[in-house]
This record gives sequence, C-alpha cells and structure tokens, in this order.
Amino acid sequence: MAADVVVRARRAVVGEQEVAATVHVEGGRIAAVEALDADPGGAPVVDLADDEVLLPALVDTHVHVNEPGRTEWEGFASATRAAAAGGVGTVVDMPLNSLPPTVTAEALAAKRAAASGQCLVDVAFWGGAVPGNLADLAPLHEAGVLGFKAFLVDSGVPEFGHLDDAGLRAALAEVARLGSLLLLHAEDPTALEAAPPPSGRGYRRFLASRPREAEERAVERVVTALREVGGRAHVVHLSDADAVPIVAAAQAEGLALTAETCPHYLALTAGDVPDGATEYKCCPPIRERDDQDGLWAGLAAGTIGAVVSDHSPSTVDLKRLDSGDFGEAWGGIAGLQLSLPVVWTEARRRGHTLVDVVRWMARGPADLVGLTDRGRIEPGAVAHLAVLAPDAAFTVDVAALHHRNPVSPYAGRVLTGVVRQTWLHGAPVDLAAAPRGRLLTGGTP
Repeated sequence: MAADVVVRARRAVVGEQEVAATVHVEGGRIAAVEALDADPGGAPVVDLADDEVLLPALVDTHVHVNEPGRTEWEGFASATRAAAAGGVGTVVDMPLNSLPPTVTAEALAAKRAAASGQCLVDVAFWGGAVPGNLADLAPLHEAGVLGFKAFLVDSGVPEFGHLDDAGLRAALAEVARLGSLLLLHAEDPTALEAAPPPSGRGYRRFLASRPREAEERAVERVVTALREVGGRAHVVHLSDADAVPIVAAAQAEGLALTAETCPHYLALTAGDVPDGATEYKCCPPIRERDDQDGLWAGLAAGTIGAVVSDHSPSTVDLKRLDSGDFGEAWGGIAGLQLSLPVVWTEARRRGHTLVDVVRWMARGPADLVGLTDRGRIEPGAVAHLAVLAPDAAFTVDVAALHHRNPVSPYAGRVLTGVVRQTWLHGAPVDLAAAPRGRLLTGGTP
C-alpha cells in the first residue's frame, strides 16, 4: 500500500471500540485501518507511545469566533490555535457576535474573507435566522452554511434579534424547505421576565434569574412548532435536566429534534461557583448537581447526541472580574482548548470510556451537520487525528491557553487527559507554522 505515512497505535478508537490499529494515511485521508502488525508497505511509520491513544480529532460545532468586528474578543488565528492545541480538527463558527452577524450572504462572504489564511484547523459556518431575514436564508444556504442559529430570547447583542413563535415557525418551515437544520437557543423570555433580575456578586441570584422553567417552556415551544410545520431542530447548550425528557418524548414521537450539551455543564455545578466569580457566567447557567447527573444520563441514553464547547469569549473587562457583578458581566465561557480533558476527566469518573467521548465529541457533532467525512477513524475519512495521553494529568494555567483573552473557570483545576498532538489532513499541526486549515462549504471539504 503506497501510503504517505502510517500511524501505529496500541490503543485507537475505531468505530464503537478501542483496538490496536495501524492507520494508513494517503493524500490527507485514511486509506486503510489494519491490525497493529500490518505491513507499512515502505511508508514512514509513526509509533505512538504506550501511554497514548489515537482518536479522531474532535468536531466542535458551537464556537463563537467573533471576527470580523469583535476580533479583540476572539479571532480565527487564536481560536483555531486553541482548537488545534485541544485535539479539535474542525470548528463551526456561530453567526454572532461578529460584526456584521452572518445573517446575509454578503456577511458570510465577509466572514470567510476574514478567516482566509488564518485557520490552523478546518472551519465551517452557521448562518443566522433573525427577525426580517427570512428571504436571506436560501442565499445563505446556497452559499454553504451548514444550517441556521436562532434565539428564542434576547441574544445579548442588539444586532442579532430573537424570534417569537410566528418567527420560529416561519424560519423552521423555510429551513425545512431547504433541507437544512435550525439551531435554537431555547430559553423563554416570559419565564425570564418573571424571574428576579440578575445583579450583584451572588451566584445564586444569577442562577435564579435563569430558571429551569425557561428552558423547559422554550423546548416545548420548539416541539409544538415541529409538530405544526415539520423540519429539523436542534437545541443548543442544554443545561436543565428536566428538559431532557421533553426532548426524549419528542424523539419517541418521531419528531426530528436533537440536542447538545457542553463541557461546563457536565463538569461544573452551581456549588463550584464562588460569589463574584464571573468567569463562570454563561446562559443558560451552570446548574445544580442533579441537573448535571440528568445531562449525563441523557448522553448515556442517546437523547443528547453531542458535547460541544459553546466557546463564547469576550475581553477581560467585559467579564467584570473587578466588580464580580453577575448582572453586568458578559455571559460566555472560553473553553475550546480544554473541552476534551474537561469531559474526559468527568466521564472516566462516571465509568464512561473514550469510545463514548468520541461518539459525543467527534462523530456525533460531525453527523449532525453533515460532515460525515470526519470525526471517525475509517477508510475514506479525512485524516484528522488526535493523540491523547488519557492518564496524564495537568493543572490548568490560563496564561498557557491559546484563546485570545486569558479568562477561564478552569484556572487551577487539575484535569486528566493531555492532548499531545493534533493531525490535520494527514500531518501533525505545528502551532507556529503557516495555517493549513480549510474553509468548508455545505458539509464538503
């Protein structure tokens, strides 16, 4: 076999099992997966160390890059460097908080121009569904977005408005006509309006301002809309365990509803958040231990099919670390580089395997958005790989992370699982070398 390179691993996640494997890479794709003692056919051989496991590189479908317009929050160079350092081979960029937001084909062209030549990993794009842009969805789809993101509540930025029930149905019907996917930030504004406003340093007050009922009511609204107009809907960053049975019931009914959750909901609880620690602020919020347990149960059952970062950074001043006021601080967690070790640390404690983690963080997100040539180690797949030392531990040093602004709720935490290398299109990523990442269109490289 005339491979460019052969990777031999005593442990590799291939399909739904962990096996010893020889992976032949040719032309940036996986040409064959064979037994450990297979003949390399004269190709150069890379032997992984005994303490390393070969994984498919992760696919993170929920990343806010913010360039152009708010590049000081996060840009393509810094975000994709963080991704590569964390074992992520593909990211999908959210349509906010860049300026302009990705709600027209022209804005998508500006986004792609800003990303060109800067990306250390592959990047695809979401479009936005906002009030007044229904006619823009088809041109965005034709231009290659993987689907559309909408909010059912205030997005936090004035240029990206949220949909009411009529807008939700109209967007869902149009996205269904296009054969695409509608992602929904599912919190209900009426429930939030009835809650106490967030203010001050107390985390419990902030938590009370984003009650569980807001997520449950919003997910129920999505289910009702799906029954009426059809289509595919996906609930992003689910944090409320009581919303999981609503999703499960809709799936059992035959509705095309899927859901994701995030590392911070799986690894952190409200009890971990000190008062004034606004680096933990996100919306929906980090909730109680029983919510966390319910999310893990939803993953184990397959109701929740993906774990993605919701990497949503800002400048340090917007986090209000000086005052610690949760009402004033930007709501978003920067966790792209740490997603894999954060999830693995908690997953292994709960008895899950690396096969599970790959299903949730690589194959699952890839399949959700139609990027079925990645997130797996199999012939024909793009040779995006991650080398993980699953038993090695490290202490998080925020200054050593690659995202633009040094803020993280994981600072000082001891995590298990060190990413030693990420491969992109059949070769290791050099964080200091010229970027090799590609801009993806419509689910194809």
